[in-house]
Amino acid sequence: MGIIAWIVIGLLAGAIAKALMPGKDPGGIIITMLIGIAGGLLGGFLGKVIFGVESIDGFFDLSTWIAAIIGSVILLALYRLITGRGRGHRRGHVHA
Repeated sequence: MGIIAWIVIGLLAGAIAKALMPGKDPGGIIITMLIGIAGGLLGGFLGKVIFGVESIDGFFDLSTWIAAIIGSVILLALYRLITGRGRGHRRGHVHA
């Protein structure tokens, strides 16, 4: 697949991952796209290692999209864990 295909898959897979895991994340569309692209690569790698299948075959293959979305969800969860976002923290809230 070409770079444009990876960007499109990354953008859509990252957006789907954010829809599955709602919450505020800093970075906007750029971070979403990067998480999606890296998630696609991670999902493809995990599919190959765990299930022994080539899960990143082509743009229109369902396995490509499933791998990208699962990888994106994993990376979004790690991103939130590292940045401390998505757990309901209230910054600046003072208890009286």
